[in-house]
Order: sequence, then structure tokens, then C-alpha cells
Amino acid sequence: MQILVILIIVLYTASLLFILCYSLTQASLVGRYLFGRKKYKAAQQPLKQFATLPLVTVQLPIYNEKYVAERLIDCIAGLDYPADKLEIQVLDDSTDETRQIIADRILQLSAHINITHLHRTNREGFKAGALKDGLAKSSGEFIAIFDADFLPPKNFLLKTIPYFADDNVGMVQTKWAWLNRNYSILTRVQAFALDAHFSVEQVGRNIKNGFINFNGTAGVWRKACILDAGNWQADTLTEDLDLSYRAQLKNWKFVYLEELLSPSELPPVMSAIKTQQYRWNKGGAETARKHLRKVIFANKPLQVKWHGIVHLLTSGVFLSAFVCAFLSVPMLWVRHRYPAYASFFTLANYCFISFIILGVMYLVTAAMQYKS
Repeated sequence: MQILVILIIVLYTASLLFILCYSLTQASLVGRYLFGRKKYKAAQQPLKQFATLPLVTVQLPIYNEKYVAERLIDCIAGLDYPADKLEIQVLDDSTDETRQIIADRILQLSAHINITHLHRTNREGFKAGALKDGLAKSSGEFIAIFDADFLPPKNFLLKTIPYFADDNVGMVQTKWAWLNRNYSILTRVQAFALDAHFSVEQVGRNIKNGFINFNGTAGVWRKACILDAGNWQADTLTEDLDLSYRAQLKNWKFVYLEELLSPSELPPVMSAIKTQQYRWNKGGAETARKHLRKVIFANKPLQVKWHGIVHLLTSGVFLSAFVCAFLSVPMLWVRHRYPAYASFFTLANYCFISFIILGVMYLVTAAMQYKS
């Protein structure tokens, strides 16, 4: 019985300490965001400009999106960028009528713009495979990527491409915005949670040149950066996070633009939310397994490595919270049955500051959202 008691205490303590470390790291990001944001924005303007605008390939990975595919294509076709410098690839893995919808719309547009329909039937590598296949056929020096539910502003490329005049910049990511934020309580909760990532976390890490991630869409890559980092790989569910770490471990610079909003739609039903969260959390764990050791031993400042480690282990927070909840009743039994451990419970109470810190982070995010 004594062994069981010790095991319960060890698991509960380890979970609490993990959440505390995560929360303290988030607190440092909140501090950076609040006190360094203005200086960061002022220093973020591109220092160089291209003499002539470079060729850009826009990739649109689509799978069975019959309701939004045409809307996306029309939006990208309307981007404010020289037609002779813009190539559009519709990377279509669809198995339903989406394929014909895309083909019909491209037939109408192809006389005026450079747009191609690349349809696959095997779906090898899924999204990563589609992006990799498209990259091999692309002509652009820079690759912009948009998922089917995004509607970037017309000036998206004119606002992002100038940052690549710095040869060290490998990727520029923009902030997601929400077309259906107020559709339901589910979309409002998702927007509230994701805003913290797209404001506090991304800006807080980027301020100190820490590891940030390409969010899978609404960003632009330097083609040479993708190839140098090993191209798209399909061995994790989050190919975007995987490539981001591989590129930054090779010392490519990433830029995050909080002020440039890329509107998108949030999943409106619980089944879609569960699928998305499963992919993000499992993919995050797979990426951590793949890159955690590399980050630990990388030639980077200690604070950069620490934030990278915590970023990769984010999915562990949910597991730790589950363990704490699951063991809460057994811990009450231990407290009642074994008074010798009373001092431990006094110490454990201080760990609940974690939840106060996380609450402050979301309050800051909400305040900034309201202010904007």
C-alpha cells in the first residue's frame, strides 16, 4: 500500500510541476508581449526592398472542399501582385465533386492568370505529399500556402514578400483572423484560445528570435529554405511544425506579422474540433519525439532552447491536467489516511498559481483583442 501511495504522490507531483513550468514559461511570454511589443513592431519593418518583385508560387492544398474551393481560388486570383510574377497551384487530392468544381473554375481563369490544377489520386503523404509534389513543379522563388477556408487580403503578398529581401529570412507567418468568430459558443471559445497563440505566444517567442512555427497556412516560405531543411516530410501529423523546427535548427530566420490578418473559418461542429485537436496534439508529440533532443543540444541561447522545449511539449500539458484530475480523489484519500504527508499538500497548493498565470495570459489576449 505504501508503494501505491508514493506512486500516486509522484505522478501527481510530476504533473503539477510540469504544468507549473509550462505556466511560468507562458508568463515570460506575456511579459515580453506586454513590454516588448511596441519596440518589436517598430523594429520589424523590412530593412531592404527588392528592386523588382520576385516570382511567387501560391499553393492551395484542397481535399473535398466543394463549398469553399471556388471562393478560395477567386480570392487568390484577385491578389494584388503582377500577373507575370504570380503562379497559382491548386493541389487537389479530392475524391468528390470538388475536382470538377476546381477544373471548371480554372478553365474560366486560365486565360488571364497562370493557374494549374494538380490532381492526385493516391494521396501519398497527404498534405505534406501534395505540397512536396507541387514544390517540385513550382517556378516561384517564394511559396505562399493557403488552406481552403482562408481568404487572405489583396495586399498579402505585397506585405510579406519584402521581408525576404533579407537573405536570412526563410519564412513569414501572418496572424489568423476569424470569419465566423460569433457563429456559436464553440467558435467563440476556439477563437479565444487560438488568439493567445497568435498574439502572446508567436510574438513573445519571435521577439527574442525563438522557435516559432509556420501554422500550416497563411504564410510564405523561401523555396530554398524548404529544400535546405529537407523538404516536406510526412512522418508526423503536423508537417508544418516539423519543417519549422528543421529550418530554424539550420538557422533560418522566421518573421511573424501580428498586424497582417488572414481571415479563416473555425470548425463549427464538435466532431471537426475533435479531429483538429487530435491532429495538433498527436502531431505535436510526434514532432517533439523527432526534434526534442536536437533542440536541447542546438547551438542556441539557453532561453531559446527552453522555450523551444516547452513549445514542443505543449501537448503534454493536457496529459498532465488529465493526470491531476484523475488522481485528485486518490490524493484526498492519501491526505486523510496519511497525515504524515500534510506538508506535501501545503507545498502542492503553491503549484496552483499555474492556473492563475494561464488565466492572466488569456485575459491579456482578450484585452488586446477588445482594444484592436
